[in-house]
This record gives sequence, structure tokens and C-alpha cells, in this order.
Amino acid sequence: MESAKQAFNYVAETVQGAASGVSKEANKEVAKDSNAPIGTRVSAAADALGDKVDQSTHENKAEVHKNIAKN
Repeated sequence: MESAKQAFNYVAETVQGAASGVSKEANKEVAKDSNAPIGTRVSAAADALGDKVDQSTHENKAEVHKNIAKN
């Protein structure tokens, strides 16, 4: 039962990490857009940084859940 729970948590964290990665890339594109207002670009850059942190956190949690499920 614990292995199934950990496997579910692994999948959930993997999906959340992927979503953060997609958001990060979208925000990076906005930050690079020279036609966007500077405030928008700065905000997008900050959001991309936050998304990168979220992505790394979810990926690390997914790896932990995967390792626990194996044991």
C-alpha cells in the first residue's frame, strides 16, 4: 500500500514539475520580448525564476518518492 502511495506521489510531483517547466519557458519568452513593456518583462523574469525553483523542488520530491516506492 505504501508503494502505491509513493508511486502516486511520484507521478503527481512529476506532473507539477513539468507544469512549472512549461510556465518557466513561457515567462522566459515574455522576458525576452523587446516589444513588451519593461515592467512586464521584469515581472516575467521574476516569475520564471520562481517557476525554476518550483520545478526543481517538484523534481527533487518526485525522485524521493520514486526511491521510497522502490524499497
